[in-house]
Amino acid sequence: MRRLSYLAAFTICLFLLSAVVGVVVGPSIVHPKNLNPERLQQTQAMLEHTRSVKQDFEVNAPDGVILRGWKVRPLNPNGDWVLLFHGVSDNRTGMLGAAEFLLRHHFSLVMMDSRAHGKSGGDTATFGWQERFDTHSIVQSLDATEQVRNLYAVGVSMGAAIALDSAAVEPQIRAVVAEAPFASLREVSYDYAGLDISPWIGKTIFRPGSYFGLKQVAKAGNFDPDEVSPEQAVAERAFPVLLICGTSDSRIPCRHAERIYRAAKGPKQLWIVKGADHAAVFGLVPRTYENRVVTFFTENSQPASR
Repeated sequence: MRRLSYLAAFTICLFLLSAVVGVVVGPSIVHPKNLNPERLQQTQAMLEHTRSVKQDFEVNAPDGVILRGWKVRPLNPNGDWVLLFHGVSDNRTGMLGAAEFLLRHHFSLVMMDSRAHGKSGGDTATFGWQERFDTHSIVQSLDATEQVRNLYAVGVSMGAAIALDSAAVEPQIRAVVAEAPFASLREVSYDYAGLDISPWIGKTIFRPGSYFGLKQVAKAGNFDPDEVSPEQAVAERAFPVLLICGTSDSRIPCRHAERIYRAAKGPKQLWIVKGADHAAVFGLVPRTYENRVVTFFTENSQPASR
């Protein structure tokens, strides 16, 4: 009996501790730090390799936030454009790998800093809730200045979730490549609460951390975290998706991509890469990654309706 009492007391302490951590950490989730500098030398090298040019691109978001980034054109553009979405605490230059091979294949690019990231305005990141409407404004501004034949999107991690959420409300996005997307903000909170060890820990022992953390996210960000769900987004509009995940990804495991794949109503592909860590598939198999993405876009290169 004494051992059971000790175990019960220990479990209660863990519950209380995780709840406190959730309350403390929650507000910081919507105020991500910019952890990566602008990779200006790498950007210049990429432009020289591909003989491409970049142009500053500034867009007003629906709530007045200024979004900043680049339009990048290859030497011989094919008329198709790709929106690139970076991960959390990063900036537009976090997508240079994809940018380089897409430019070599004559795609033009839009590389924006997400709100509350890089040089874009705003101090609150909502992981797709507000960013999907930012994307609509970006597409409108692009349409006003360029002749866009087909419009695609590529995103990684948070950017993958934003790309999927955006495509649900922006019909001009013909197809999306999403690497390491989370199925929903609530579902991925279990992985973070589980300390990248197991979502089971986040759903059981540390569940109060997830619960109170999202409560604080809702309060600090002024949005409902349960409305951030790429899994729901792919069921709302039947756009083609190529979902990519790595078997060694403990941050956002493959079960997220698998859930999105099952929910998707449009043409869909799921590429599971053995041994790949979080958002690291391109670095592991760059040529295969390039071929699969370019082929996927080519297969979905019908003129967009206006």
